[in-house]
Amino acid sequence: MNPPPPEADILAIERPHPSLFTYYWLSLLLFPPLLPILILPRWFRYHTMRYKFTSEGISMSWGILFRHEIIVNYARIQDIHLRSNLVERWLGLARVLVQTASGSSSAELTLEGLKEFEAVRDFLYSKMRGVKDGSRHPQTAIAAAETPATTTADTELASALREVARELRATREALAARQNPSGRPRDV
Repeated sequence: MNPPPPEADILAIERPHPSLFTYYWLSLLLFPPLLPILILPRWFRYHTMRYKFTSEGISMSWGILFRHEIIVNYARIQDIHLRSNLVERWLGLARVLVQTASGSSSAELTLEGLKEFEAVRDFLYSKMRGVKDGSRHPQTAIAAAETPATTTADTELASALREVARELRATREALAARQNPSGRPRDV
């Protein structure tokens, strides 16, 4: 098993792999009479497609006349799927489908033409989980937990919670004594 590529390699992905245009050609060969008409939009899509991975989310843009841009924050990601057909597998490509809680059953963002699709999926899962866990940088969280100020705050919080629990216990006992003045246990 190969080790995962460093995060910097994933952040450096800006364009789809050149094999994507080969895939477009092969898929359009199924409709030879329409090839001259359909290849032009695919060519523009391939040459204008850009990906951008940031610390907050991922964005994808494409188009010349009609510019499309989709931005998804890591906090909005609900699920990530990999999809590839026979030709894409033969070319070593896959699509990464990113789903959000937008109410649509289709993917909000589809990253096409990636050779390192498993690494991108793992990267997105780690970012997604980091946002939901609230700890983007585990080393920072550990260092903050070891500081004396945090330890003092934790101690103060624990003592306040113990005091609240004692008061609740005393209130519960006072209510029980008020309902049963004889002090004998009540039959339930």
